[in-house]
Amino acid sequence: MALANRSSPLLVGLAALLFLAAALAEDRAEARLLLLSPLRKPLGLTALAFLAWCCVSFAWTPFPEASARSAREFLPTLVAAYILARLAPGRLPAFAAPLAAASLVAASLLIIVGLSTGLPVQRALGQRVAEFVFNRPALTNLLIAGPLALVLIGRGRRLLAAITLALAAAGILRSVSGAAAMGLLAGAAMFGFSRLLPARWGIGLAGLGLGLAVALAPIEGDLLRQVMPEAAHERLVQSSSRARVAIARSFGAAVAADPWRGAGYGVSARFAEAPAAAEVEPELRAMLAVGHPHNSFLQVWVELGIVGAVLAGLVLMLMLRALVALPPGPRATALALVAAAAAVAFVEHGAWQAWWTAGLGVAISWLRQGLLPRNVYSERNNS
Repeated sequence: MALANRSSPLLVGLAALLFLAAALAEDRAEARLLLLSPLRKPLGLTALAFLAWCCVSFAWTPFPEASARSAREFLPTLVAAYILARLAPGRLPAFAAPLAAASLVAASLLIIVGLSTGLPVQRALGQRVAEFVFNRPALTNLLIAGPLALVLIGRGRRLLAAITLALAAAGILRSVSGAAAMGLLAGAAMFGFSRLLPARWGIGLAGLGLGLAVALAPIEGDLLRQVMPEAAHERLVQSSSRARVAIARSFGAAVAADPWRGAGYGVSARFAEAPAAAEVEPELRAMLAVGHPHNSFLQVWVELGIVGAVLAGLVLMLMLRALVALPPGPRATALALVAAAAAVAFVEHGAWQAWWTAGLGVAISWLRQGLLPRNVYSERNNS
């Protein structure tokens, strides 16, 4: 990602195919069980219902080609990420975690050195020379660093884990991604709270945050307009906070145009041309052309309506319920990942971007690997 920031979907897809081929060759029945059993549980069934609603929305989307384009980007990567997260843990060789740590450290150093020396690698490769080219690598490192450190600590490599976390944080803070920095702060705070508070308190705090993120998404712009002082906008000028508030207000008004079913999956890219845009107040329409609301929770409301928002909220709550049974260290790491990802999703990219989905799949894979006992490389007895 640090060298080619659109590469993660391809790499995760290739990795998923290799793990799938190996698992089928090893034991088809076990592979089938690992892949299908979670989909029969409440969390899996709710996630499938959400995806089904995305497909149903194709019936009323005004731009089928835009919806199909989003689906072609998101769904294959989602499937690959799921396969990787289910099949990779327990099958990774001992050298995988140190190699991944070395890669993450190298990427972090590339970000730090590159931004300090005028991006010489990008110039040499003929790539775009702009500081934001490192935003996606920084966000990917944000997702992976904690779960990878959990694996390293479980294998007795505490020093390497500390170096990995420190350099990942340094790269994130050196990048120009305000979303990555905010995600780092949210993840670190949640990790601390989760280690200090009883299990259900930490889960409850995460649930409250996610619940509010979903429930208040349609009125986010109006709320921020009321509560954010001008001084805060001045300090966040590089993060385009004023524009983000305006975008949130515009797409919040768009939710009201079709609150029950939404405009259709993937329509945000062309929402300014959608019939529902005509119902938005004229002064708010301009920001509908930005491509997406820069808030994944709000994007679900806009495209999939209250039905999609309720299903997404149920998926998130069921996910948190599944974390209650984890040991304290892995649970804190998992909640830190949830908090960091949610913070980024609240202010950054579109909901269906493949690179983000791939990064989450890799992070979950390392998190699940961290649940295994030391030196165990089989998932046959792992829940």
